[in-house]
Amino acid sequence: MTAVKENNLFSAADSRSADGTETEYGNTHETGQLRRCMSVWNCCTLGFSVVSPVVGLYAIFGVENLVTGGGWIAALILSLFMQLTVATVYAELSSQFPIAGGAYKWSRHLIGPKTGQYAGIIYVSSVIAMLTTTAYTGGMWLSAVVMGGDTQGTSAVIWGGVFLLICTLVNIVNQRIYKIINLLGVSAEVLGSICVALILFFFFRINPISELFQHLGTGLAPTSMTAFLAALAIAGWAFIGFDSCSTIAEEAHNPERVIPRAIFLSLLAVGSVVLFNSSALMLSVNHATLIEASATSDPISPIIASTIGAWAAKPFLVIVMMAFLSCGSSVVNYASRIVFSMAREGNLPAFFSRVTRKTQLPRNAIAGTVLMAGLGLLFGLNDGAVATIIAFGTGGLYAMFSMTTGVGLYARLTGRWNPALGALRLGRWGLAINVVAFIWALFELINIGWPRDYIAAPGASWWQLWAVPLVLGTLLILTTLHVQTGYKRAIKKVLGITAPGGIRKQVDRNTL
Repeated sequence: MTAVKENNLFSAADSRSADGTETEYGNTHETGQLRRCMSVWNCCTLGFSVVSPVVGLYAIFGVENLVTGGGWIAALILSLFMQLTVATVYAELSSQFPIAGGAYKWSRHLIGPKTGQYAGIIYVSSVIAMLTTTAYTGGMWLSAVVMGGDTQGTSAVIWGGVFLLICTLVNIVNQRIYKIINLLGVSAEVLGSICVALILFFFFRINPISELFQHLGTGLAPTSMTAFLAALAIAGWAFIGFDSCSTIAEEAHNPERVIPRAIFLSLLAVGSVVLFNSSALMLSVNHATLIEASATSDPISPIIASTIGAWAAKPFLVIVMMAFLSCGSSVVNYASRIVFSMAREGNLPAFFSRVTRKTQLPRNAIAGTVLMAGLGLLFGLNDGAVATIIAFGTGGLYAMFSMTTGVGLYARLTGRWNPALGALRLGRWGLAINVVAFIWALFELINIGWPRDYIAAPGASWWQLWAVPLVLGTLLILTTLHVQTGYKRAIKKVLGITAPGGIRKQVDRNTL
């Protein structure tokens, strides 16, 4: 039976490009229309703040040093290079299908509604887990700036809630407010962190460049090979979120060209800053001091205080807090557009697809996203549970990278997708890059999800070590039950009417 191509895929607003020319998106219907108000710079700052070099650096720096013992810069460079291949596939797809929801919509359009449901559930769950993680950690930094000292348990959850509230207000008032706050946060993050790194590199460097590639295998990992694989897994934490640019395509001017540029620029900018900042920190202290600092909850501030001076600790703390607030606000923006897109397709309640008449913002989707992330904060009352959310946030996004690059590759090979129709045309190189990106994303998903007791917190339970496969497996099972239940209901509804003569009407399974 021939598959029936779905027509109602994209919003009416996106059936035309920014210059008014027709695109291939077809006739559609939607509950709301988002306002086009994002320039290439706005899209870049969104992607930059979601990936966030400061947040990424804090995520990997201490763990990398403890697990590998050192010499992990090579893994960081390799991870960045391979993530650029994934970003290339995203850029190709977004140049042809610039639509809210990004990878979720591409899976639905190129393969089918069922695949779209799987992609949507994994995508939105991963990004909300990422938001919960950012809020939990960002709340600690907010507390440190406002109150001083560390926060744990209930107080950490409360401060995480305050952090989420601020991020919500930034997004829910007006998109112009978000753009201003995000620009200020990114500017402070770039200028502050790079200035600190430049000072360390030019005035406090005590090690040769070769130090960056030494000591691999002297940490918690048992061998040099396991240390390198672990370094690749941890490095992957720093280079996620560039896909956020694709989820706001409906709000960008000339999205077919703007979004691919934003994807590349945000990842390259963040990658460069993370590489330089990491190198500057490692070259400014001796190895023993580096390992000692890495064993603390804040491995970076002690290095800055011991080199530049104690006076620099407080300003740097403010920079870190601003980076987390910028990151959190952008993740709310990022996640809410996926929720909005799924609701518009009927995979989530239609309530979330409504936009405000004046500002054309999906406030219901924003509120729903923040509410789900806020409920996730309650896991912060248990250290083991919050560690599981943190692990899944990264693993789930690599599952989406694997799925999206796999969907792109399958669609290329079967003729469902012709990349030559997009604004970004790579010719034969596109297929080669797609193959490499899919293999890398799948490898990194397995690598990140692989249970390693030397990466997890001391005394971690078995279910914490298996967090990524357990949560992903549970999501796949629940989604399968949901899809099959919905399919059976649709079959009964359509086939409940019998054609004259007792012959039931034929139904194309692909239309359900």
